[in-house]
Amino acid sequence: MMPLVAAAIAPHGFPIIPVLSDDAEGALETRKQMQLMGSTFKEVGVEAVIISGPHGIRVDGSFAVVDAARVAGTLRWNGNFAEVNAPCDRPLIDALVRVATEDGLPVSRVSYAGNRVDQAVAPLDWGVMTPMWFLGHDQNESGSGDVLALAPEPNGAPGVVLVTPSRSLPLAAMVEFGRAIGRVLGDDARNVGFIASCDWAHTHREDGPYGFHESAARVDRAVVDALRRNEPGVLVELDQHDIETAAIDGLWQTLMLAGIQEIVPLTIDVLSYEAPAYYGMIVATAMPDGR
Repeated sequence: MMPLVAAAIAPHGFPIIPVLSDDAEGALETRKQMQLMGSTFKEVGVEAVIISGPHGIRVDGSFAVVDAARVAGTLRWNGNFAEVNAPCDRPLIDALVRVATEDGLPVSRVSYAGNRVDQAVAPLDWGVMTPMWFLGHDQNESGSGDVLALAPEPNGAPGVVLVTPSRSLPLAAMVEFGRAIGRVLGDDARNVGFIASCDWAHTHREDGPYGFHESAARVDRAVVDALRRNEPGVLVELDQHDIETAAIDGLWQTLMLAGIQEIVPLTIDVLSYEAPAYYGMIVATAMPDGR
């Protein structure tokens, strides 16, 4: 099993997108490392990528997989706009749903707009749109972020499969789903990748929307330490109270990466950690051993 050529943990604090903010709202190092991550995926020739994020369409008690021909979305920040319109990878969607279902995992196909799958276009959220931007979906053509926009011309950026986990499922299910992803990617003949879209503690500052909690720094430190030890799976043991008070949103997706790592040995390299606003952001690559 080898066609998995690259994986990553990527933040989705969208002011890191260059056209939205010149200074990335203080996260210039995060932006720099996201650009490096994108270059790495391009260098190894990623043709399709599964992205798991926390902010997409959710189905209680199920893994929601976008089942559409394309995805489109627009982000706005301080008068600036970023627009993305990108193809979904239909064969990879079908393979993932099939394998996960065979494994007994609850999976729901979700769609939007056209009732024929070849005409369906699902709306993008910032949790997946941000990493997609750094994977080459950065043409930013005016109007392209509307689900009714015309399909874009192929530009060499990878097709996407978007997954949103349900937090009502046990954490162990995230690892199991990751194993399914690992087998699906390992069986694909193309160069394929995976991104866990994650922000971490959201309670670093009193003036943030979730207020301040002392657990924020402690939880982020524990996550960075686990990743540096190449042991994302130990995060399943994070204290539930700390998970809630730190208000992290990356645990579920990172445990999927841990499951993938059980199928395809990966070496994690933490490129950066920053928390210039109220939330923490980690950029880390996870490359197959031997590459």
